[in-house]
Amino acid sequence: MPFPQNFTVTAMTPEDKRAVYEFALWAFPSTQSLEDFLRQTQPFPSERSVVVRDPNQEIAAFHTSYAFTQFNVPGATLPTSGLSWVGVHPQHRRKGLLRAIIERHFADCVERNEAISVLFAAEPGIYGRFGYGRAAYDVRCRIPRGATQRPLIEAPAGDGAELTVRIELFNPDQHIPIIEVLHARAGHSVNGTGLNRPGWATREADELRTRLHTVAPPPNTREATRIVLILRDGEPVGYTKFHRELNWENTGPNGHVATSEVVALDPAASWKLWSVITEFDLTGYTDSFMLPIDDPIVTRLENNRSITMHHVDNVWARIIDLKTALEGRQYACDVEVVLEVTDTLIESNAGRWKLIASAFDGPSGSRTPTVERTDETPDITLGIRDLGAVYLGGTSLSSLASAGLVHAVNPRALATASTAFGWPHAPMSSWVF
Repeated sequence: MPFPQNFTVTAMTPEDKRAVYEFALWAFPSTQSLEDFLRQTQPFPSERSVVVRDPNQEIAAFHTSYAFTQFNVPGATLPTSGLSWVGVHPQHRRKGLLRAIIERHFADCVERNEAISVLFAAEPGIYGRFGYGRAAYDVRCRIPRGATQRPLIEAPAGDGAELTVRIELFNPDQHIPIIEVLHARAGHSVNGTGLNRPGWATREADELRTRLHTVAPPPNTREATRIVLILRDGEPVGYTKFHRELNWENTGPNGHVATSEVVALDPAASWKLWSVITEFDLTGYTDSFMLPIDDPIVTRLENNRSITMHHVDNVWARIIDLKTALEGRQYACDVEVVLEVTDTLIESNAGRWKLIASAFDGPSGSRTPTVERTDETPDITLGIRDLGAVYLGGTSLSSLASAGLVHAVNPRALATASTAFGWPHAPMSSWVF
């Protein structure tokens, strides 16, 4: 869809910075002043940011994206675009600008050889119509102080005894390098299993690392940000950033702990990390913002009913290049299936495709998955939105079929394909980009 007549479309330039920041505060209301926003490191990579101006040369729409060159998909990584800061000025609604900038984004993905586009949906009702599917979920947890974790099975001698704890005031220069190395390793091998976590986006761009770890002055009700590090023989194997807020009641102190990512490289480090952040004095509970739905703490607590959990959509995925995307991941069982896919925005994805893959092999193994066009009768018929929903392994084809969103010719094809597209670890991005 073309942009409206007399609207101009350009890449962002340094001269656009103030106007773009002012527009961003229109699109995403904030208590932050424009001057404070301008003092921060620019969160928009200029070469990937698109500015749309109206006939008066005022910004009417904007979007940017981040290059994830090693974005985790099941059993592999793929170059991926992280779409963000999508906004249309309220006075220019209902003119087709949103669809036009999304189509421009898709064209840019094709040019950059990015096979999938991912985003966090500020409003879930918007992005499904552009082919994005809810591909991952997370849980937001409140855990009471002193919650009992089940003991671990007997580990190799010394594993538990070698763990030490360090709690420090968060220092970006000192701690960001440690955090980013641990974060990448944790996504590559979830808790030491050797299997990756799809959707686990690393902060490859400087602007992302700086924005995520910026230390803002705390409000009067809470302390400055601190960090817990778990070490084995002096080497970090787990971390979380946190702050505490005190709350004095007639019955005594009932403060709380708020954490961000809770990341560990193995079960012993995870056990130790959670035991620290759920045992602070003067607190009654710990809030964790985003956890995988299969996070160890959810499985390991003796009394799972004691947790307050909210199940929330996480990453949404849109397949840009179907053949590259489906050949670029692993599958959880042998599969040979014909998919008939509809895609009204990227016509090259539409049609019948035959997928042949071996369990947990490829895309760099001896039996790389193959995806080719075919005239054979389809086993499963679905839209590109629902193919995106199952792509990271967090939504099953069978659940979509039972909801009437996917049509399967026979139960065997549905069962096999549902298993194949699944993955042992639930997909999730641990931060919002």
